[in-house]
Amino acid sequence: MRTLYEGEIFADYFQIYLRDEDHAELPEDYSDESIARRVVAGAHGIVVHTARNMSVPVRVEWLDQRPAPDIDAFDHVADAGFSSPTGRLVLAGMTDDEATAPRLAVPAGPIGLRVSFSGLDTLSDDGLDGADRYLVQLWPESECPPLLVLKASPLG
Repeated sequence: MRTLYEGEIFADYFQIYLRDEDHAELPEDYSDESIARRVVAGAHGIVVHTARNMSVPVRVEWLDQRPAPDIDAFDHVADAGFSSPTGRLVLAGMTDDEATAPRLAVPAGPIGLRVSFSGLDTLSDDGLDGADRYLVQLWPESECPPLLVLKASPLG
């Protein structure tokens, strides 16, 4: 396992994204169902729906293969995938300046991913503070896997 990023990302509009550097298009499914899944996957990137509209802690890891799910340790877990033709990923919030957004280097090609959410039940009444955390695990795949929610948060 290799840590690609650990820090905070401003989740403006309750969203952060990870995408291939040369493919700016993001998935645009904003249905109630997609928001409940908390992850929306497109051909070259994902959008993660966070619990707060603030800076949130995010960790991104690269693994050699798909990890075993650690369902009990998290509130919500979803698997998906996308293609990264360049092997260069951009991690940002919806209104971040992409020129200064973190760049993550991965092998070019199909990527499997898991987004694990924790601390979703720790938000303050006004939704501004909390101990929510977001773990994004990436690994090489032979083809892009479909979106699959492994554990759904009862908090929506």
